Amino acid sequence: MFDKIKIAFPGLGIGRFEVDSTAFKIFGFEIQWYGVIITLGIILAVIYCSFRAKQEGIIFDHVLDITIFTVIFGVIGARLGYVLFSLDDFHSFADVINIRGGGLQIYGGIVAGAITIILVCKYKKIKPLKMLDATAPAVMIGQFVGRWGNFMNGEAHGGIVKEGSPLYFLRMELEPYYMNGRLVYDTAAVHPTFLYESLWNVLGFVLINILYKKKKFDGQILLMYISWYGFGRMFIEMLRTDSLYLGNTGIRISCLIGFLCFAAGTTLLTVFLIRERKKAELTDEDYVPAYPRLSGMNASADASADASANETAESVSSEESHSHEQGLEDKAEQSVEESTEEMTAEAQVGTDENKDEIEQKFKNIFNNDEKSE
Repeated sequence: MFDKIKIAFPGLGIGRFEVDSTAFKIFGFEIQWYGVIITLGIILAVIYCSFRAKQEGIIFDHVLDITIFTVIFGVIGARLGYVLFSLDDFHSFADVINIRGGGLQIYGGIVAGAITIILVCKYKKIKPLKMLDATAPAVMIGQFVGRWGNFMNGEAHGGIVKEGSPLYFLRMELEPYYMNGRLVYDTAAVHPTFLYESLWNVLGFVLINILYKKKKFDGQILLMYISWYGFGRMFIEMLRTDSLYLGNTGIRISCLIGFLCFAAGTTLLTVFLIRERKKAELTDEDYVPAYPRLSGMNASADASADASANETAESVSSEESHSHEQGLEDKAEQSVEESTEEMTAEAQVGTDENKDEIEQKFKNIFNNDEKSE
């Protein structure tokens, strides 16, 4: 990191300008652009994460709690990741905790952050994979914004880009050009690897957001992020001049981890997608046994309904017939009673009608009743 450096992007039509790593001072205390930009990236990431978490059924209060712990332990993990592979550069505990001097390793931060999210989610009884899905694209926001902090520090760039290279138009001219802390050239055209990674994360963020609504299982977005970032970082790291190496093997740590992330992520993603597809692709044969049973049930139900309807109709008809007959009998009895009362009354008043006439009336009444029946 250098206080001031001159930068130009001739291929993009941007002339030389001076970059100062110090943003401003508060009571004589310097605030670096790196810290300001990283903070901005975290804020934007939290805003996005809260939006996605809400879709996953996670409330904002939980997102905020998770964010606080994740940022703290993520920074610690990033610092430890750098220190573990650069032990010769640290001579005391004060050197280890002095992050203002630079030295964070992104994979250490990602691993520590993921573990923190899982533990906090378990404590709050939240499904960790849902939260990790919401967090993965948010991390990409933090990465493509945060890489511009490296730009303001004049760091995380690549080696010299040769004229005729497909990436030559993106070349960044540095004045002066330092490699591993040593002055190499007064001016040099180098790979702006911070820009490559920033653009790679922007593209990945867009693609993952397009596919987010189509995810088939919890954890899919996380695996997509791991695969995407690992693949890109593996190649971009090959262009950098400040890589961390695995001992004296010449193997770049970020290249190795990037390859492992890409391999593991794509393998798991493929396995789980195939599993989900098999669940969804049920053939017609799987439903054949169910249709006859359903048809038989419907036929049985229809037959029962018809039988019930017939029984009901017969019952109603029988009741109507019985009711009609009962009505006729009641009418006949009523007619007999009325006639009897009439004749009794005539007899009591002493009419001159003889006995034969009275008997004839009785016969006529009974004959009429039989005809009416």
